[in-house]
Amino acid sequence: MHKTSASPLALAYGALIVYASLYPFSPWRDQGLPPWAFLLAPLPRYWTGFDVTINVLGYMPLGALLALSVLRACARHPVLLPLLLGMLLSLAMETLQSYLPERVPSREDLLFNTVGAGLGACATLLLDRMGLVRRWSRLRARWFVEQSRGGMVLLATWPLALMFPASVPFGLGQVLVRVHDALALELSETPWREWFPLHDIGLRPLAPGMESLCVCLGLLIPCLLGYCVVRSLHRRVPLVLLTLAVGVAATALSAALSWGPSHAWAWLGMPALLGMLLALFLALLLAWIPWRAAAALLLLALGVYLGLLNQAPTSPYFAQTLQAWEQGRFIRFHGLAQWLGWLWPYATLLYVVSQIGRAESKN
Repeated sequence: MHKTSASPLALAYGALIVYASLYPFSPWRDQGLPPWAFLLAPLPRYWTGFDVTINVLGYMPLGALLALSVLRACARHPVLLPLLLGMLLSLAMETLQSYLPERVPSREDLLFNTVGAGLGACATLLLDRMGLVRRWSRLRARWFVEQSRGGMVLLATWPLALMFPASVPFGLGQVLVRVHDALALELSETPWREWFPLHDIGLRPLAPGMESLCVCLGLLIPCLLGYCVVRSLHRRVPLVLLTLAVGVAATALSAALSWGPSHAWAWLGMPALLGMLLALFLALLLAWIPWRAAAALLLLALGVYLGLLNQAPTSPYFAQTLQAWEQGRFIRFHGLAQWLGWLWPYATLLYVVSQIGRAESKN
C-alpha cells in the first residue's frame, strides 16, 4: 500500500512556518506585556495588500496538505481539522513573537493565516469531490513503487530548494564555508579552537570543466532519485524531461528575483549549458537501470557533487545577493529556501541509504 506524502509534507511545511515566523530567534526577552495582548490591540491604521496576501497564501498549502492527510486517513472533518490546526499554529507563532522585539504579533495575521488554512482545506475538498484526488492515487500507483513517499517528497521540494541563490547553477548543499565561519565564531574564545582547522580553508574557484560537472550532477541527482521510485523505462523518460524543465525554470526564477528580470538567464553560460546537456544524455542513457544500480550511482554522484561544490568559494557579489535575501525583501522566504537549499542533498543521502538498508533487511 502507498502511504500518503501529504503528512510528511505538511509536517515539513509547518516546521518552515515556525522558522519563518520566529526568525531571527533573538533576542528573546519579556517586553512587559501579556503574550496575548495583541488580541486586544486596536485596529491597525494601515493595511497593505501584500501583507494580507502573503498571510493567506502562506497558510493555504498547510491547510491543503492537512486536509489531504485527513482524507487519506478516512477521518471526518477534512476542513474543520486543518482550519483548527492552522489557527492553533498561527496563534502559537503570534504569541511567541511577543517575546521577539524584532517581530510584531498581530491579530490580523492570525485571522488571515486561519483563513488561508481554511481556503487550502476547502480547495483540497473540492478537488476530492471532483475526483482528482482519486485520479492522482491511481496515477501514483501506476507510476511509483510502493513505499515511495520519501522520494516523492524530496522530488517535490527540489524546485523550492533551487529558489535560494546558488554560487553554481543547481548547486545545493554548499555548507562548508558557513559551518567553518560558525565554528570559528563559537570557538574563537575557547581552547578548542586549536583542535579544529578553522584557519583559511583554501577554497579556490572552480575551473569551467569542474563547474560543468557540478551542473551535470546537480541535474542528474534528482533524475537518479526518480529512478529509485518510478517503475518503468517509458515513465522515466518523461520524468527526466520534466526534471530538466522544472530545474531550469526554478533557477531562472531565482536569478530573476535576485538580480532582476533582465538577468534571469545570466547563469546560462557555456559551462552550465554543457553540464545540462551532459546531464540529459546521462539521464536518458541510465533510464533502463534497476533501482539498486540507480541508488548506488546516486550515492556516488552525491559524494562527488558535495565534495566539488564545497570547495568552491563565493564571490563578493554573490555574498551581497545572499545578504539581500537574508535581510531584505526576501526575509519571508528566507527559512523555506535557505534550509531546503542547504539540506536537500543530505536528506536525499539519508533517504537512499535507508531504502537500501530496508531492502537488504527484507532479503
